[in-house]
Amino acid sequence: MNNILARILKNYKPNFDKLKKFGFTVSDNTYCYNTVIMDNKFSLTVKITSADIDTEVIDLATNDPYTLFLADGAIGSFVGAVRTAYENIMLDIANNCFDKYVFKSDYAQRLIEYVFDAYGDNLEFLWDKFPDNAIWRRADNKKWYGILLTVSKDKLGLPPDEKTEIIDLRAEPETIDAIVDDKTIFRGYHMNKKHWVTLMLDGSVPLTNIEKMLDVSYELARKA
Repeated sequence: MNNILARILKNYKPNFDKLKKFGFTVSDNTYCYNTVIMDNKFSLTVKITSADIDTEVIDLATNDPYTLFLADGAIGSFVGAVRTAYENIMLDIANNCFDKYVFKSDYAQRLIEYVFDAYGDNLEFLWDKFPDNAIWRRADNKKWYGILLTVSKDKLGLPPDEKTEIIDLRAEPETIDAIVDDKTIFRGYHMNKKHWVTLMLDGSVPLTNIEKMLDVSYELARKA
């Protein structure tokens, strides 16, 4: 993957159903898309598999590959125009055919699937400055009922200083008082500590317990 693709597609993964709707054709598990750029001076081919993403730009006047625009030090108005046209196509594909893949833990991925299956809600990424934080909210009243975050363990008072994924959920105050242990379950991180609880997503809290608490949080958000 070239540097431009690496920048555009960071924290994204292809959605193969969306690729087909966009116009990609499929052969031998490879999704292929062809278009022209720069007033039909160049063709652009995009090939995507489950393991790789590859692109090729061909100068239609010579039928040779054109790669100068990929060089970081290449300057000039023409090279810049090709680079911009290439980026615009790839941004369009990323926005229409890729899903955000910020949260990597197994628990986070399974909870994302659980919420979509149960409530039809997708994560919303609200903060440009914090791209690894996202929320779920009810469709009817727009109240938040879940927050996924990537934080440093020391923010929770835990060693060592490394990143971990957590979830914030609404809970009844008496429930929070009963379950907080400041090791795997904490009072709400960056939320009202009387009404929100934070749980580690590292396997230390059973997934079924988190799912049940998520359902409770969804109902509490209805009353908020």
